[in-house]
Amino acid sequence: MRAVALPAGESVPCLGQGTWYMGERTDRRAAEIAALRLGAELGMTLIDTAEMYADGGAEEVVGEAFAGLRERVFIVSKVYPHNAGRAAAVSACERSLARLGTDRIDLYLLHWRGGVPLADTIAAFERLQRDGKIRHWGVSNFDVSDMEELLAAGGSACAVNQVLYNPEHRGIEFDLLPWCAAHDVPVMAYSPVGQGGRLLAHPTMRAVAARHGCSPARVALAWALRQAGLIAIPKASTPAHVHDNAAAAGLVLEAADLAAIDAAFPPPTRKRALAML
Repeated sequence: MRAVALPAGESVPCLGQGTWYMGERTDRRAAEIAALRLGAELGMTLIDTAEMYADGGAEEVVGEAFAGLRERVFIVSKVYPHNAGRAAAVSACERSLARLGTDRIDLYLLHWRGGVPLADTIAAFERLQRDGKIRHWGVSNFDVSDMEELLAAGGSACAVNQVLYNPEHRGIEFDLLPWCAAHDVPVMAYSPVGQGGRLLAHPTMRAVAARHGCSPARVALAWALRQAGLIAIPKASTPAHVHDNAAAAGLVLEAADLAAIDAAFPPPTRKRALAML
């Protein structure tokens, strides 16, 4: 599986696993744990979660899934904006560490912009790094202006910007993707196969999938991964879905496929407001 280099030099797989909506139902817990373990076995060793997901329940699922297997995975978690102050972020991180059952988070993100000054959040992240509780830090749902403010506030060590990206939401191609590429900040795409199934049911996605003998989800992931320096974090809860996601790393879309997707979902020709879920 292709690797993406973080600014500090460490590499992570271009395909990881998301956990949004995991940890919400006890009757699904065993299946969620099994899916995450299978995904890691197939090379999707980057696991994305957040204190927001199921009020910490998703972090607990991740912790249980990789108890005794911590060295095999790269764990990403996110802090609420209202917990992003100098002291509050440290406390929030410690709670996440307890739920994850680990002594460090590999990549800790500010989930979205809030009222806390960016300089205070950066200071908290740097303290957490010095204390060995996080290894890298980054942001989520930041547009170009946010990234520029982050740099001005001393955030040159930002390792990742996690944003919404799929054929239905490709506004970042106009300015944010080029900005991140120019500043060597990898982009992590959440909801890369869309929400609610609408994208995967689109006739164009189904037609491209039929030409390749695969699922529309695999096409959507391969489409996102055509971007250099991009990491996609799809969620899966069944073995079949996990295998399908992992196989996307080996699918290369042809020029005709990309042209068809462009016709159905036109690329941006002007600045658009950053899409968020």
